[in-house]
Amino acid sequence: ETGKVLDTTVVYPTAPTTEAKIKAAKETVKKMIEKYHIDLISVGNGTASRESEQVIVNMLKEVPTKVQYVITNEAGASVYSASKLATEEFPNFDVGQRSAASIARRLQDPLAELVKIDPKAIGVGQYQHDMNQKRLGEALGGVVENCVNSVGVDLNTASPSLLSYVAGINKTVSKNIITYREENGKFNTRKELLKVPKLGAKAFEQCAGFLRITDGDNVLDNTSVHPESYKAAAQLLKHMGYTEQDVQDGTVADLKQRLSKENTHKLAEELGIGEITLKDIADSIIKKGRDPREELPQPVLRSDILSMEDLKPDMLLTGTVRNVIDFGAFVDIGVHQDGLVHISQICDRYIKHPTDVLSVGDVVKVRVLEVDVPKKRISLTMKEV
Repeated sequence: ETGKVLDTTVVYPTAPTTEAKIKAAKETVKKMIEKYHIDLISVGNGTASRESEQVIVNMLKEVPTKVQYVITNEAGASVYSASKLATEEFPNFDVGQRSAASIARRLQDPLAELVKIDPKAIGVGQYQHDMNQKRLGEALGGVVENCVNSVGVDLNTASPSLLSYVAGINKTVSKNIITYREENGKFNTRKELLKVPKLGAKAFEQCAGFLRITDGDNVLDNTSVHPESYKAAAQLLKHMGYTEQDVQDGTVADLKQRLSKENTHKLAEELGIGEITLKDIADSIIKKGRDPREELPQPVLRSDILSMEDLKPDMLLTGTVRNVIDFGAFVDIGVHQDGLVHISQICDRYIKHPTDVLSVGDVVKVRVLEVDVPKKRISLTMKEV
């Protein structure tokens, strides 16, 4: 559950192979499912992923427990597996095993895995090689930093790579945090960060609000409220008739509603903070420990497979956006071939570019327009779905 690698093995389920090898591969995976109580399998979307998927589907029919699988985008996994970071993390593994561990962990916490890769290596831009590489690197780095800080980082499980993207924490300090955690056990309060070598008051001021402690001594350590505002947050709770235990239990959902009946300008003055800060504190308390990604659609879990021949016009399917280009988007709908949603079929209103409404990884509902099996082309639409 923590992303620790428990076991590794190699199987040969796809061509060129014999029936005996496929049978042996199925048996090996079945034994692992039983031994480690596995309920989800992550299949990388690279070479032979569809053939592997076919074998897995047939095997899952023979397994007594409910096991699902998901096709995981493995962009950048090979870059990571050959990197210095992967060598430090898995010194005894070969590149294939490192890639496999990365592809599996991407299901548990995609952000924690993807930050280990140079954003340029994820390869999601049509013209990324034509740009000034230094400026591209800075822009992408900024996006990753913004993303990490919006989501927040669990101080007791984060890797050095993830921590180094937090505002105010550089690579040296992130390693010091990990060392401190290994020597002294998990952090119970954000204040403990000040004991970490080279993490001074200035760095603490910058990073504290982005680091979360899930079951620490202070419930506010699991929110985006900055320690500077703890006093104001405690006074706000008291004023509204709540206790810290209510925040812990998640029974403060109507705080926003109650606050709307108050004179927020006067209340903010009494608490010695600005009106915007007051609203931010209220939001953070309501969303304690909530990750903004929870509101996004869940990945598509599958337990069977379609082939192109099964597709018929007007079929409704759920798929994952794999690539967005100038003239539309390619959507993985669980068959051998990704389908194309042309820009004119994305929505009813006029859009300048598909990225106005779609991003890689979005889970979308589509309708099949036409299927050309000999040319391996699938046309899809998202209109009126």
